[in-house]
Amino acid sequence: MNELRELLRRERTRRGLTRDQTGAAVNVSASSVGAFESGRMVPMPDTARAYDTLFETGDEVQRLSAEARSEAQAPWLRPWTDNERRATLLRWFEHSLIPGLLQTEAYARAILAVGPHRPDRVEELTAARLERQTAALDRNDPPTMVAIIGEAALRYGSGPMMKEQLEHLVDMGDRPNVHIRISGRVHHRQPARGRWAPAQLPGRPAPGADRGRRGGHSRSRPDVGEFECSRTAVRPVPRPDPEDSP
Repeated sequence: MNELRELLRRERTRRGLTRDQTGAAVNVSASSVGAFESGRMVPMPDTARAYDTLFETGDEVQRLSAEARSEAQAPWLRPWTDNERRATLLRWFEHSLIPGLLQTEAYARAILAVGPHRPDRVEELTAARLERQTAALDRNDPPTMVAIIGEAALRYGSGPMMKEQLEHLVDMGDRPNVHIRISGRVHHRQPARGRWAPAQLPGRPAPGADRGRRGGHSRSRPDVGEFECSRTAVRPVPRPDPEDSP
């Protein structure tokens, strides 16, 4: 948003145009021009296009306007993959499966094949998951990812597939931004049920996505606050030693 308003103000001033003149050229009021330059409003696509024509800026105003509109949308209303691509921090809890961003192709295919999907649809979903991994974790500024995985997730699947998957987890865990924790077969005080994957976005509170119990939707701040409390409550409770039993 800052980049957009600075561009609009700079280009108008450089050309010696008043807000009235600029508004007339792009078919909006002078007050709208002022609102664009202060960041209170974002030009609609046709107005952004008119700005680019007036200022001879290619598609820069259109691009920055589209980005600003995306920023203005509440994070929990966006597709979750958009949040993953923009996140600075991802926390993921899975009790029975490997998190999607850490799955190998073979593991993802096996998981997605469970259900009514046709083979061609399984291949489409598998390719989409791999693309999602690349967009989230292989970008130039990847997020920090903290994954808590239940031990049961390490025991699902065929031997060769799980060997490859476990080796992949080790490789991913070697990345400085990826932290993988295994929740062993001990008693836990864990209020949260299902799967959780909250993301911290630049300059915003974290939206959360419950990928299990609540149906895979992005969630607002109150839900995430509840999860944060639950996450900190995850702690092992040692099993009683049989020799100490009365």
